[in-house]
Amino acid sequence: MAGASVGIDIQYDTRQIEQALHRLAKAGQSMDMVFADIGEYLLESTKQRFADEVDSDGLPWEPLSSHTHKDRNADRILLEHGDLMDSLHYNSGADHVELGTNLIYGATHQFGDDSRNIPARPFLGISAADEDTILDLMERHLLDALATA
Repeated sequence: MAGASVGIDIQYDTRQIEQALHRLAKAGQSMDMVFADIGEYLLESTKQRFADEVDSDGLPWEPLSSHTHKDRNADRILLEHGDLMDSLHYNSGADHVELGTNLIYGATHQFGDDSRNIPARPFLGISAADEDTILDLMERHLLDALATA
């Protein structure tokens, strides 16, 4: 990736997901498509957080400061031109899926910056509903694998 980038690694208790992945691998299912489907889903789920202005737990983002000045979308949080949301992408392969942004200020908004009085407004993460959907996606792939075995 050219230019500046930031890596954000968020850890979750994913035992159920890991168990489902092992079942898929045992069934001989190609994991590339599983992770690509999960990446597509998480991309859309994360973009919806920008519309809803909430974190992965459904908690509202900190409101804009009265000192915030924007030329466009003055009342929208993390959305002036849509660059951050539009920069979201996923990378998937046979054993992984990653979702994030290559914009350096993505980390500032995810974690906040006390020195500049910028509150954290987490847009990355996996909600309980996301986890359920991921498990459903894996179950569909597992059933497909078993049906063709």
